[in-house]
Amino acid sequence: MTDYIMPSRRDQQRALWLSTIAFTLCFAVWTIFSIIGLSIKGELGLSEFEYGVLIATPVLTGSIIRLILGVWTERYGGRLVFSAQMILTGAATFALTFADSYLTFLLAALGVGLAGGSFIIGVAYVTKWYPQARQGTALGVFGMGNIGAAVTTFLAPFVLIAWGWQGVAELWATVIAGMGVVFYLLAKDDPDFIARRAQGIAAPSLAEQFAPLKKLQVWRFSLYYFFVFGGFVALALWLPYYLVQVYGVDVRTAGVAAAIFSLAASIFRAYGGVLSDRFGARAVMYWTLGFSLLFLFMLSYPPTEYVIRGKNGPIAFSTEMGLWPFVATLFGLGFFMSLGKAAVFRHIPIYYPKHVGSVGGLVGMIGGLGGFVLPIVFGALLDVTGIWTSAFVLLLLIVAVSLGWMHLSIRAMERQAQGAALDRLPNFPELAELHDPERTVMPHVIEDWRPEDPQFWNDKGKRIARRNLWISIPALLLAFAVWMVWSVVVSRLPAIGFGFTQDQLFWLAALPALSGATLRIFYSFMVPIFGGRLWTTLSTASLLIPAMGIGYAVQNPSTPYLIFAVLALLCGFGGGNFASSMANISFFFPRAEKGNAMGLNAGLGNLGVSVMQFLVPLVITAGVFGAVGGAPQQLSHGGQIWMQNAGFVWVPFILASTAAAWLGMNDLADARASFREQAVIFTRAQNWVMCLLYVGTFGSFIGYSAGFPLLSGLAFPHVNALQFVFLGPLIGALSRAGSGWLADRVGGGRVTFWVFVGMIASVLVVIRGLESASFAMFFAGFMALFFFTGIGNSSTFQMIPVIMRKEIARLYPDEGAVEQRRRSEREAAAIVAFTSAIGGYGGFFIPKAYGTSIGLTGTPLAALWAFLAFYVLCLVVTWAVYTRRGGLLHDIERRRAMPAALPAEIN
Repeated sequence: MTDYIMPSRRDQQRALWLSTIAFTLCFAVWTIFSIIGLSIKGELGLSEFEYGVLIATPVLTGSIIRLILGVWTERYGGRLVFSAQMILTGAATFALTFADSYLTFLLAALGVGLAGGSFIIGVAYVTKWYPQARQGTALGVFGMGNIGAAVTTFLAPFVLIAWGWQGVAELWATVIAGMGVVFYLLAKDDPDFIARRAQGIAAPSLAEQFAPLKKLQVWRFSLYYFFVFGGFVALALWLPYYLVQVYGVDVRTAGVAAAIFSLAASIFRAYGGVLSDRFGARAVMYWTLGFSLLFLFMLSYPPTEYVIRGKNGPIAFSTEMGLWPFVATLFGLGFFMSLGKAAVFRHIPIYYPKHVGSVGGLVGMIGGLGGFVLPIVFGALLDVTGIWTSAFVLLLLIVAVSLGWMHLSIRAMERQAQGAALDRLPNFPELAELHDPERTVMPHVIEDWRPEDPQFWNDKGKRIARRNLWISIPALLLAFAVWMVWSVVVSRLPAIGFGFTQDQLFWLAALPALSGATLRIFYSFMVPIFGGRLWTTLSTASLLIPAMGIGYAVQNPSTPYLIFAVLALLCGFGGGNFASSMANISFFFPRAEKGNAMGLNAGLGNLGVSVMQFLVPLVITAGVFGAVGGAPQQLSHGGQIWMQNAGFVWVPFILASTAAAWLGMNDLADARASFREQAVIFTRAQNWVMCLLYVGTFGSFIGYSAGFPLLSGLAFPHVNALQFVFLGPLIGALSRAGSGWLADRVGGGRVTFWVFVGMIASVLVVIRGLESASFAMFFAGFMALFFFTGIGNSSTFQMIPVIMRKEIARLYPDEGAVEQRRRSEREAAAIVAFTSAIGGYGGFFIPKAYGTSIGLTGTPLAALWAFLAFYVLCLVVTWAVYTRRGGLLHDIERRRAMPAALPAEIN
């Protein structure tokens, strides 16, 4: 961008008000389906889902096109792009009157969505006319064009009653196309575009414009706008329908009430710009998100009846928000959303003055996508929960995440600038006089970490490492519990009225393992990038989504299979956590204690499967959460259960574990690394060999855990297997936690070799038990399998640091001992995490192999023979690569040699 030249005030005002009027009309067209959609829904007989897709389709186009239009505005100037966009929008809106089927309405709606792209054109155009100190106010005035939604919701019902929905489309199309012509004739090219053209300067390249999109900060701004703008658009579309259905008002009253919200969320945007210029956009965002949290809590509270057992008998009362208190609360919400819209876009010209089009385009696109996605999710939540206020609950969660992310980012900046001083402050101001900073300082980022130094380890390191370990273990236990809870839920779905086929049930049992294993690939590299403390906090908090989703979905037998499939995939959040957790803990401990530490973390974490399989069958038999938890489900053979407790029971523990991770864990500066630095493991042959072995150990453990309940019920229907199945994961978890010392002492390679021998023998016992229809033999064989997989999980992970110390010493002989140690630990941690990701796929393939085998042969025996053959392969590979004379670990595990760059003793 060239140096800014102040244009005349008259030209500034002309550009601002022409853009604001144009944006107002575009926004009125963009939300046209909020009114005419009701009539079209009735004519075509659309379902709730189809209606949601129809009203959200224009928002999809308007959101995606923003990124393109922002770039084009930087390149071709706002005058030309704005005019062309409005004329094309008018043509698409008029085309609505020719639509005669649902498909043709959707196609026309895609064209109508061009109106939504006008926002980023105006932002890029208007900012060029004003100096930075006044851009917030100018953008706030321009953003008042959101009032176009109120224009539509207020005027369109009267036009609809007089001339039908076709009359609304024709009138709105004529006005927007006419404005496109007027804008081209009256508007001027912005000063920057004129100067660039006069000097022959080429427009910025796409690479230059898109460069800032790599910054996480841009995506944080996008989340804010997802709520303040996307939530506004979604509510503008959803409220007329909501008001008609919930409060029983006619379409005109609903339109007026919705217009009040749209008005509040639009006209105060200018005031938000003024406040952002005066107090700072950050302060305005705090006000926006804080008050929105309060208003959304009020709106999300459903009508509820209470009965209290008083001294003189039951005391009954109810809570329900009436129509006009509801509208008043919406007005308050809209007011702060309008301030927030101005504040978000006040940030962009300050941080990215040369990339307003591309950055604003991305932020606007994400915000617009909120307007597309949210109405669809509102409808899906209504179908799943049956609670009208569930839409506001979703917005409440988005606001909470946005506020938390913003605050944590600000605190991170403060800590980066003044970290040492902040660490020395007392926890409570009242303790200032008694505070001893030398004793109580607990920095979250530890710069000096030397676990191999005995004095450092005994004086300081051991205490910190063990604290992080014992906070990590319950977080990982909960992750496994949520990951595998689906295996129990699936087995009970037919009994509570869900008519899914056997193949569909096996798919539901397998999907969490599929998504969990896939997420592990990404989670493998997150700890060195974000830090173990932050990532453990976020990954643990993410478990709330599937836990609460399961609790609501199982209460309604008409919940679509697609919803259950999505929830099954979301349970994979728990599976992904293992990779990051193990990578994090591996950094804290010296090599002599790594095996035991990772064994405890993984083994007691794996215990979550057993805890879940023991606890869930108990909690679903009683209304643990009372009226809050929902009504019980009737069993097909009589009786009742509270299946929702299978998800809800984990929520308080997840919240507590999330808080503990944030308050008590640490980040290690030595563990920080970029993805590129970690990606070197993909060139290491040992990485892929260990992936194979870990599929054989952990892949078997998690696969058998997922498939054992369903397989037991199918193979032995006369046995109540659910009361026994928790024992397998319990044995596997305890054997893993208790055998880390064995691999440290004897050698991971030697232990792994005998583990596969034991697994081969155990599979033969299981096969014999199925062939002879002996549940005792079948059960004993599986218990032995779980026992050996637990030991193998521990021993394979113990192998990885030893292998990488030897490999790094061979590959980098000229590096010093300290650098070799850091490199080997970094690569070992990445391999630990990545092998856990690949191993997690066993949780998908084993249940699916059962289903395929039963479908093709009528029994699971073919799958078990295939597993046995795979264990034979793993046995041969372990011997050939590691334990034979001349193998990589042969001399090390027999105390004959050690990696060059490390001390020779082993404890």
